Amino acid sequence: MKNILCFLLLFISLFYWSQKRTSTPKNNTAQKKAVPKIHADLQKINDSIPALIPQKKEGKYGFINQKGKVIIKHEYSNVGFFTDDCNLLNSPSEKAKRYGSKKYASVRLNGVDFRINQTGKRVYLFKDADLGVCAPQFKAQLFHGYILNHVYGIIEDSKFENPGDYRQFTIYPQYDYLHIMEGDDLKNPMIIASKKSKFGVIDIHQNSIIPFEYVDIKRNFSWKLGRLFEVTKDGINYFYIDSQNNAY
Repeated sequence: MKNILCFLLLFISLFYWSQKRTSTPKNNTAQKKAVPKIHADLQKINDSIPALIPQKKEGKYGFINQKGKVIIKHEYSNVGFFTDDCNLLNSPSEKAKRYGSKKYASVRLNGVDFRINQTGKRVYLFKDADLGVCAPQFKAQLFHGYILNHVYGIIEDSKFENPGDYRQFTIYPQYDYLHIMEGDDLKNPMIIASKKSKFGVIDIHQNSIIPFEYVDIKRNFSWKLGRLFEVTKDGINYFYIDSQNNAY
């Protein structure tokens, strides 16, 4: 009887142990967050520039994707990039604050300012009471333009002392015009340059970034906000190009 009892206890233990092993183990690791799917129209060819790019057509602004497809129709008198709006991000209104993120862009229609989402829907109407104060974000530039004998060069402030010593110039004056673009890389800024009435872009080593084939290149925040240059070949119609001189 004692042997039978021992056998039954052993059998029950083995059965329980085998069931425990074969049962589906619990997943103790945190579930992976689902990666949101990117709509086909917003898929990027060039990861360094925005998925949606402002475009002016027949006097009105809209947005195209990197393939040139119109995503948001041309109906606005002015538009900005899909980027943060610090006034809204610092808004006293929690409801308004959400529209300050880079998921939205600022646009103007009939003199009224809105934020739109990436489908083009107007989701927020600007109100003065919603606007907060932007924190100062000044960054001192390392390089500056220098005019000598009516031509432009570039100096590095911390190293420049004697204009009579050509070796102290980062770029010795030789251009009709130079302008350092606002950007995040202070050590290697993009520089709008002009020679023989044509505009291009160079770096501080005088490497050509954009060839000298444009009538004008705007001195705005397009490089800082979108890593794009706003250019024109006829002095009237402006469009964007990236650092590989691809037009949008």
